Amino acid sequence: MDRIVECVPNYSTGRDPELLESIAGCFRGKEGVKLLDYTSDVDHNRSVVTVVGEPEKIKGAVIESVRVALLSIDMRQHTGAHPRMGAVDVIPFIPIKGVTVEEAVALSREVGQAVGEMGIPVYLYEKSATSPDRENLANIRKGQFEGLKEKMAKEGWESDFGPQSPHETFGAVVIGARMPLVAFNVNLGTDDLKVADAIARKVRHIGGGLRFVKAMGVSLSERKQVQVSMNLTDFSRTSIYSALENVRFEARRYGVSVVGTEIVGLVPLKALSDSLEYYMGLENFSTDQILEMRLMESTNPRLKSKA
Repeated sequence: MDRIVECVPNYSTGRDPELLESIAGCFRGKEGVKLLDYTSDVDHNRSVVTVVGEPEKIKGAVIESVRVALLSIDMRQHTGAHPRMGAVDVIPFIPIKGVTVEEAVALSREVGQAVGEMGIPVYLYEKSATSPDRENLANIRKGQFEGLKEKMAKEGWESDFGPQSPHETFGAVVIGARMPLVAFNVNLGTDDLKVADAIARKVRHIGGGLRFVKAMGVSLSERKQVQVSMNLTDFSRTSIYSALENVRFEARRYGVSVVGTEIVGLVPLKALSDSLEYYMGLENFSTDQILEMRLMESTNPRLKSKA
């Protein structure tokens, strides 16, 4: 494929494996579309799908998956630790190869218009935002599904596509173009959500923390733990290890330890190798030194490391 866009839609279901398979089926085995990954979290009650492909092919598959969610997910019955405002909560498009940011924005608007025609309100965010206060996903999602009707009735919060009131069972969806990010979570050895919330406020950019970090506290009730859930919106400027060490530093004041971390969805190799280099104190390390990278380059000369 000469033109590749990545899409990472988030669905408000994490406790129904059959439904997740139905959603994944919208992307599986489709010409011009490659399903890379799909994961669920029971506590979040959320699933994340990662696909790449040709823009027009991705467009059709994503719209098909929205239809599945529309028929299968009733947000009036939905509970979960992760903030959400719709059965499909957010649909980001990320330009990867031969696709400009402007083209990704155009694609997001085309999908938004199609979804709006299904009777679902659509908000555009990030690079696709129609106003500055809609660039930040958290700002759009504030109030979540339960507060959506009241929010949409306020001046300035009209949808960009679709009806001007929430879909009864679906809610609303946020769609846009953005650059690649890393979804990185840090689990803490406590079940006190106030601790995770306090740490998240210190770490995230809006609270005076790391420039390219969005963060929130999440309760993992089944594990009897809490989590600082983060999005690193530019891992080359705010690294995974920087985010982890900042959480660890803030956690000390509460006598709390980091008991585990996780990455949701896919992650660029460079984001991991940066942390490898940091924690091992490697000097002059390059991803060229990773055996599998050299093997891939030897079988496909077009693949060259940028490390």
